Amino acid sequence: MKIELIVVGKTDLAEVAKLVEMYSSRIGHYLKFGQTVIPDPKNRKSLSEAEQKEQEGEAILRLIEPSDHLVLLDERGKESSSMEFAAWLGKRMAAGTKRLVFVIGGPYGFSEKVYSRANEKVSLSKMTFSHQIVRALFAEQLYRALTILNNEPYHHQ
Repeated sequence: MKIELIVVGKTDLAEVAKLVEMYSSRIGHYLKFGQTVIPDPKNRKSLSEAEQKEQEGEAILRLIEPSDHLVLLDERGKESSSMEFAAWLGKRMAAGTKRLVFVIGGPYGFSEKVYSRANEKVSLSKMTFSHQIVRALFAEQLYRALTILNNEPYHHQ
């Protein structure tokens, strides 16, 4: 299985980028993992929230294949513990999912077209985090899930 993380906008915090890079490298020991950055829409400041979501949504959907299992990282998504997330990931792997795609949207969330295409929504927390910090949190949780599935000592119960 390949896991792809699609994010809107570049990371301008070097420390966050280093964390994501570190966890991405670790994840690569278990499976293929890639990250695609969609640039912020041009003239973003002159666009309404709806226009921004629409442009970002079109860019996201261009990257999605019909066979992809699309999971949105969304505050209204399902919350789970690290152990539950690992079990969910294990089921996706056992089900033969070829490409599992997670998406972190822009500052206003996702367009209706993206919500319609999504297979699932996952929330990392009820708290609000910057979209840059979410990248590092997600990468760490994905790495943690893979170590749990491989019975490695990274996660302590």
